[in-house]
Amino acid sequence: MTGQSAAGNAIFRRPGRAPKPGKWLSNNGSAMSFGTRLFTWLHGTYVGSDSAGNRYYRGRPIGQRKRERRWVIYAGQPEASKVPAEWHGWLHGTQAEPPTELKPVHYPWMKPHLPNLTGTPLAYRPPGHTLAGGRRAAATGDYQAWSPDAPVTRTPS
Repeated sequence: MTGQSAAGNAIFRRPGRAPKPGKWLSNNGSAMSFGTRLFTWLHGTYVGSDSAGNRYYRGRPIGQRKRERRWVIYAGQPEASKVPAEWHGWLHGTQAEPPTELKPVHYPWMKPHLPNLTGTPLAYRPPGHTLAGGRRAAATGDYQAWSPDAPVTRTPS
């Protein structure tokens, strides 16, 4: 029997029972689409993985396509912002060789890759944001509020 997970991916399980961790589930228990697993098994060639545990595959062109197919199987919840820049370039065909064959250049000023943190407690909140205390610094003397009754002063140009 098939059931639906919260993400809508079809998984094999009995109704009312939680799926057991196995080869169809990723490390955190989220279900991978059966179709994606089957397609990867039939057509995919493993290329490499990144520091987050995402696995990257390539496959031959199918049908009228001229380019090879490239895809990722995420470690954990599928989130596109988890893909580092060097792998993103390879997935979208910007780079011909994957980062496993052509090592990316890392400069000292480069920060490590972070996924999108919007909607999480780690998201950036500027001073004055309601979730960051709601207080902002008072305006300094360089700001004057506009008033419709104030006379118009023009500066010569």
